[in-house]
Amino acid sequence: MTQSESQIELLEPPPVGVVVEDKVAGVAGQSPTRLALGRFRKDRLSMIAFVVVAFYVVAAILAPILVKFDVIHPTALNPTLLNVDLGGVPNGAWGGMTWHHLLGLEPRTGTDLLSRLWYGMTFSLTIALTASVVAIVIGTVLGIISGFSGGIVDAVIGRMVDVTLSFPQTLMLLALSATGVALFAKILPGSQSDPLPNAVYEVLLLGLFGWPGIARLIRGQVLSIREREFVDAARLLGASRSRLYFKEILPNLWAPVLVQFTLIMPAYISAEAALGYLGVGIHVPTPTIGNILKDSVNYSQADFGYFFFPALLLAIIVVSFNLLGDGIGDALDPKADR
Repeated sequence: MTQSESQIELLEPPPVGVVVEDKVAGVAGQSPTRLALGRFRKDRLSMIAFVVVAFYVVAAILAPILVKFDVIHPTALNPTLLNVDLGGVPNGAWGGMTWHHLLGLEPRTGTDLLSRLWYGMTFSLTIALTASVVAIVIGTVLGIISGFSGGIVDAVIGRMVDVTLSFPQTLMLLALSATGVALFAKILPGSQSDPLPNAVYEVLLLGLFGWPGIARLIRGQVLSIREREFVDAARLLGASRSRLYFKEILPNLWAPVLVQFTLIMPAYISAEAALGYLGVGIHVPTPTIGNILKDSVNYSQADFGYFFFPALLLAIIVVSFNLLGDGIGDALDPKADR
C-alpha cells in the first residue's frame, strides 16, 4: 500500500461495529501550576535547596516542643567540662565534641551548642518570617494601589518609596533601638524580662524598611494587568475598587509575590544575625544565631568550632533560601533558561 492510499484509508470512516482506539483521549491538559511544579522537580539544585529549607523550618517549629519535653537543653550548664585555666574553654578538640555534645559546648557556660543553635533557629525564623510578611503585605497593597490608580496617588506612593529608600536602615535600627525596645516593653504586658520587645522592634523596623522594592515590582506588574480584558469587563459590571484590587488583580500577582517572599526571607535571616551581632537584637540567655555569632567571635582562635558551626549554619540557610527563590522564579517563567 502506498503512502497516498494509506492516507485515504485513514480519512475514511471506520466500518460499523469496529472500535478505533482514540490516541488523543489519553493526552490530558495540565494547568500552569502543574507545569511549574514539573519544571521545578527537574531542577535538582532547587530540590536540594527545598529539602534543606523544609528541614530548617520543621526543626525550628519542633525546637520549643523538644525543649518543653526536655529533649534538648539550651540552658543546661556543664561547668565541670570547662578548662578554668584557659578562661572557660571546653576540654577536648573542637570545643569538647562528644556523642553527648555533637557540636561541642559554649565557653564560659558549658551549654550544649547544638541545643542552643537548634532553639535559636526558632527565634531567627520567626523574626525573619514575620518581617517578610509585613514587608510583602505593605509592598503588595501599595504597589497595587499605585499601579492601578495612577495620577496623584501613584506620585505620592512613589515619593514615599523614595523617602523610605533614602533612610540609612542600619543606622536607624541602631539609633532607635533603646527608645523602641523601651516603648514596646511598656506597651506589651509582662514583657520587661523576655525577648518580645526586641523581637517586635526588629520585625517592625525590618518590615517598614523592606517594602519599597516590593512595591515597585508589583506596580510594574499591575501596569500591564490593568489593561487586560477581564479587568475592563469587571469595570463594566460595576466592580468596586476593592474588588478590582483584591479579586481581579491580586490573584494574578501570586507568582512574583511568592518569588519575592523566598528571596526576602534569607535577607532578613542575615539581617537578624547582623542585628544580633551588633547588640540590637534579642539578647542572651535567649539564643539566636546572631547573638551566638556575636559571642563566638571572641573565641574564634581558642575555640574555632564555636565560631565555625553557627557561621556554617547561617551560610547554608541563606544559600538554600536563595537557591529556592531562584528555582521558583525559573519554574514560574516558561521562558527562563534553566
